[in-house]
Amino acid sequence: MDKTRRLTLMAMLTAASLIIFIVEAQLPPLLPIPGVKLGLANLITLTAMVILGRREAGAILLCRIVLGSVFAGGVSGLLFSIAGGLLSYLVMCLLKNAFPGKLLWVLSVFGAIAHNVGQLAVAVLISGTPKLALYYGPALLAAGILTGAFTGLAAMFLVKALSKLKKS
Repeated sequence: MDKTRRLTLMAMLTAASLIIFIVEAQLPPLLPIPGVKLGLANLITLTAMVILGRREAGAILLCRIVLGSVFAGGVSGLLFSIAGGLLSYLVMCLLKNAFPGKLLWVLSVFGAIAHNVGQLAVAVLISGTPKLALYYGPALLAAGILTGAFTGLAAMFLVKALSKLKKS
């Protein structure tokens, strides 16, 4: 893939992830637990990691976090998003080769759990309440497993669909 096509695809994936993030921010919470969302924008990060590579996926993620905070989150949203997003990204980069292809959903679960750990760490630092981790930790672990599996399965289908488009 030449540079222009690669950059165009990165821009389109960044726009798609930002749109997904903003739409999801407008949806009512799934559970009465603060911060629990499906994390559908991670679908794009996973897809970019498979199709374009780690570095490009990281660039797309950072753009989405910064722009998402500008449009929908504010400064506190930026802190939570950057902590969760970067920890999730690092974990997925480290584990990517261990969970290829049909196990992409497992990689997504680990990423979702890491995301929740990063956000919980920020909440503990801001609130000065370490017990917060004991109260929210188990619920966030369960939510990370469920939402990560859903997002990972969706990413697997998207990667498969995009690979079919590439062949035609």
